[in-house]
Amino acid sequence: MVRKKTSSLPNRGFRVADQIQRDLAELIARELKDPRVGMVTINTIEVTPDYAHAKVYFSVLTGKPEEATEGLNAAAGFLRNGLFKRLHIHTVPTLHFLFDQTTERASDMNALIAKAVSSRAQED
Repeated sequence: MVRKKTSSLPNRGFRVADQIQRDLAELIARELKDPRVGMVTINTIEVTPDYAHAKVYFSVLTGKPEEATEGLNAAAGFLRNGLFKRLHIHTVPTLHFLFDQTTERASDMNALIAKAVSSRAQED
């Protein structure tokens, strides 16, 4: 009988991504001094199975998304170093920051729906 090796820690990747998300949010808010990075929210983190890379999806509350992306990617090494001090895992991933357009798309869809509803109400 051949046994499949099962992980002793199920969903470890999700838990690591969740911890990275919490620690990154704190590092950005408290220690990052780049003026290009305004108030950002870390939405999602996707970590590769080998923990070598992490895509960090964020949204911007203040400032321009392009400038925030540049600032965060420029500070990726500094933020990764901060994660080394906080996380207790063998490999801390290289961070790749990507602007998450989900909230903007949702806002646009809500505006379109509201417009359609108001135009239908005017027709009736």
